[in-house]
Amino acid sequence: MTPADFASLCVLLVDDNRHTRAVVRTILEALGVTKLREAVDGTDGIQKFQLFPADIIICDRVMEPMDGLEFVRRVRTGNESPNPYVPIIMLTAHTELNRIVEARNAGVHEVLAKPISAKALADRIMTILRNPRPFVRRGEYFGPVQRRDLPAAAVGS
Repeated sequence: MTPADFASLCVLLVDDNRHTRAVVRTILEALGVTKLREAVDGTDGIQKFQLFPADIIICDRVMEPMDGLEFVRRVRTGNESPNPYVPIIMLTAHTELNRIVEARNAGVHEVLAKPISAKALADRIMTILRNPRPFVRRGEYFGPVQRRDLPAAAVGS
């Protein structure tokens, strides 16, 4: 992708940590993103998403009062969601397998471990844009096809 490709993206950044938002914003701006909105938590993120046509959402996992998992579920299945198909990258310091499975089962496209790097974030965005995944509805789940097989013990966690 070129800086022009990134410049055309509308990105919604949802994180309750001001420092993390500043770091991610700086990385996105360095990549060429010019259309960026920030939200301070999941509730604010839902409100901003209703007004801002995001092409990609980047959200933290641990937030108050609405955490990242609930935010993702509301984007995917909530009546107030303007686009349940929007790609979502979740940032987290909690990289245990069961936490990754929870994020995947909530409907995220990609999980990115903190601390993040510009290269890792750019790679995740490019993966999402170059290889769009179809969406499926299975029982309570609605989200991108879960392309990665995880150990059976982790899925049951």
